Amino acid sequence: MNRTDKDIGTSELTGLEALYFALIDSKVEMVTGVAGFPVTAVMEYFEKNLGPDIPTLWMTNEKVALEAALGASVSGKRSLVLTKHVGMNVLSDPLVTAVTHTIGAGVVIVAGDDPGVRASQNEQDSRWYGEVAEVAVFDPSNPGAAYRSLIRAFELSESTKTPVIVRITDRLEKATGPVTRSNDIKTEAEATFDRSIWKLTMRGKHQHFHIKVQPLLVDEAENSYLTRSVKAGKTGIISSGYPSSLVDELLAERQLEVSHLSLNVVSPLPLRKLRYFISDHEKVLVIEESEAFIESHISICGNVLGKMSGHLPYGRIEKEQIVFAIENFDKDKVTEYTFIETIEERGSRSLCEDCLFLPVYRMLHDLDIFIAGDMGCSIRSAPAPLEAVDVGFALGAAISTAIGFDKKSVAVIGDFGLAHSGIVGLINAVENERDVLVMVLDNRTAAMTGGQSTPDLTDAVKALCDDVTVFEFNDPEIAGSRIKELEELVRNKLSVKGVSVIYVRAECVLYK
Repeated sequence: MNRTDKDIGTSELTGLEALYFALIDSKVEMVTGVAGFPVTAVMEYFEKNLGPDIPTLWMTNEKVALEAALGASVSGKRSLVLTKHVGMNVLSDPLVTAVTHTIGAGVVIVAGDDPGVRASQNEQDSRWYGEVAEVAVFDPSNPGAAYRSLIRAFELSESTKTPVIVRITDRLEKATGPVTRSNDIKTEAEATFDRSIWKLTMRGKHQHFHIKVQPLLVDEAENSYLTRSVKAGKTGIISSGYPSSLVDELLAERQLEVSHLSLNVVSPLPLRKLRYFISDHEKVLVIEESEAFIESHISICGNVLGKMSGHLPYGRIEKEQIVFAIENFDKDKVTEYTFIETIEERGSRSLCEDCLFLPVYRMLHDLDIFIAGDMGCSIRSAPAPLEAVDVGFALGAAISTAIGFDKKSVAVIGDFGLAHSGIVGLINAVENERDVLVMVLDNRTAAMTGGQSTPDLTDAVKALCDDVTVFEFNDPEIAGSRIKELEELVRNKLSVKGVSVIYVRAECVLYK
């Protein structure tokens, strides 16, 4: 069904569509984002449907994405930042400072979490950044709540002069449900940056936040119209995010007499509301993804069950797991979830069978040194059968990691990882005269996140480093004979002091 931004009323929408219409109705004027599951789909949908008047800017780095949004905010333009959960680590630097610095027009960060780790290097929970940065976090449960959360997030951002986080997941994006759009969206008439904040010291800015702003955030959490509470029995469930919709379905299907408190605002936690709900029930089960965020704050109460008591697993929550937890309401501890997933049991997710870089990874396997890998395709060469790279800590981290090895070793990094933050590691390697061989696997594509194009940093790298070789590896018919040539080059560079860079260029077979 084709829909336009003129349709005001109630429609059956996906979570992704709900976010799009909330963006339109909130009159957002700029979108920035960094590719990654599950937000790539959101950005691509925005790109496809937004007109030229609302720029959608792919960025190579989440810190830059937020800083650009803050710049728009200062000039009075509402802005939206899209990042996956791991990117929250990168943008946390300007985020934490922006809270006490204050902003202008609304800034909302849509953080895409990955419960179950379908396409990420970890399973972290973005809700914790509400406490780290002292910002509001919305955790919507369905498309209708996603629409209202994003609308309210912009309003709250402008009234408190702080960024706000809206957390989503892949299942929320794909879920369908009724969404009632509003044509009565509050906007600040003069939502620009107020320089009078500079009259305060840095300490004074933090004092101003706790005295003037934090009470507004607490009031929002305690009295949010997004919170739903149903009293139906002596036992109760507290939930947030997509699992709330699973709870709703289950209680309706089985007609269970279980109360349900569904939170869509989880930072600050509505402690008064939680305290009342807990004291009004004999047992309370907390259902949430991915970590025990809510549960850890209220587990001091003796009647709270959840992940920490073993009733539910950490990570992604399924309906049958909720059924099991409810059936074990009478137990204080459960030891059901002891399974630890292995690659053998799940199945391998290796590189493409016809990847032109496969001979390179096999060559790296035969080198008797540590190989620092990077997030992206190279991380898939770490397990068997390739066993090429040894470590991979973060996107853009390969060069910095290799700086610390006890002898000259190889840092394998993709062109996107280099642009994201790896270039900073290269600057430090050169400045500190470290011994490292950087192999940039250059296919001019961010292959793991949807095939976005990447900037060509060859000239910048040549300006930084004197020892740069460009090695064309694009013809599969000659790749077999050229791998020996590349291996000789690699061994030669490993035998000399200093920073060496080899650009290995080949097309991405997935996104030709």
